[in-house]
Amino acid sequence: MDSTDMGTDLSKILITEEQIDSRLAEMASDIDRDYEGKEILVLGVLKGAVMVMADLVRKLHSPVTMDWMAVSSYGSGTKSSGVVRILKDLETDLQGRHVLIVEDIIDSGLTLSWLKSNLESRGPASVKIATLLRKPEAATVDIEVSYVGFDIPNEFVVGYGLDYDEKYRHLPFVGTLAPHVYGG
Repeated sequence: MDSTDMGTDLSKILITEEQIDSRLAEMASDIDRDYEGKEILVLGVLKGAVMVMADLVRKLHSPVTMDWMAVSSYGSGTKSSGVVRILKDLETDLQGRHVLIVEDIIDSGLTLSWLKSNLESRGPASVKIATLLRKPEAATVDIEVSYVGFDIPNEFVVGYGLDYDEKYRHLPFVGTLAPHVYGG
């Protein structure tokens, strides 16, 4: 699918496929440097991180293993409360491992802050975070993110793993939806 297939649903392309690919290569280089001589357990947060994680790990030269978690945060509408429930837990023991959490986007940071604390309680050697997108204006908690692809405005975005009503995840770029799609 490309932008022409979306008809009038697409408002604008915010980050192109080429920009994403280039930035992920830069992030992979930084990760390889920081983890030199270490094996990384790359942990994807379902469902949004699938695209980011798949493309990022293919650019790494470090030895990696992968695992996935699915979490759900409760709140009203589109706002997270930070109250989190694990829907799918890890299959990997974290004891002594170097864990790299991969996210598609960080909004408030509440869910990710909870997730990082949860993982740190399992005895890893380290826990760092990589994300393709971060919305600094939306942050409600201070969380250290080691690798950031792009800082973006506080807008609702889709594509490259991000969805609206489970649609648009497969787009190779990040874009904003036209208001008629979501009633905005």
